[in-house]
Amino acid sequence: MSVSLKYAVVERERRWLVRRIPEGVSSTKDIVDRYVTGTRLRLREVREADGTVVRKLGQKVRLSDGPAEVACTNLYLDDAEWAVLAALPSRVLRKRRHMIHRDGLLVVVDEHEDGSLVAEIDDGDQPAHEIPGWLEVVRDVSEDESWTGASLAKS
Repeated sequence: MSVSLKYAVVERERRWLVRRIPEGVSSTKDIVDRYVTGTRLRLREVREADGTVVRKLGQKVRLSDGPAEVACTNLYLDDAEWAVLAALPSRVLRKRRHMIHRDGLLVVVDEHEDGSLVAEIDDGDQPAHEIPGWLEVVRDVSEDESWTGASLAKS
């Protein structure tokens, strides 16, 4: 079955395990992702530092064999919609996201509950930038399925 990507945004993400959170964090937010069992759907709740909460339902459709290129579609949810959908069986991933704007790049570093740090750059439609030297890379996990959010989520 072919899926229409009319309303989707294409993400071309490069991800790395890193040793530490780099200097220059401009903002931090707490994220809880719920991967709905048996689907490609994810419920995401984002809590900003100022207390603002954003909730959305997302779907990711892979555009290639690996996890690095996906088409994402999101719907923003009110409290009633969130309550209904959050009751569905799901696996949960909690993380703190650190946003770093440096050298003309936006790099996000997700700090997981187990202490692992995963840095991500979304190149969109632009050519891939070099990995910034200040990002202390342990290894590239862009094509490693075990480092996707859905794989890291727990029952």
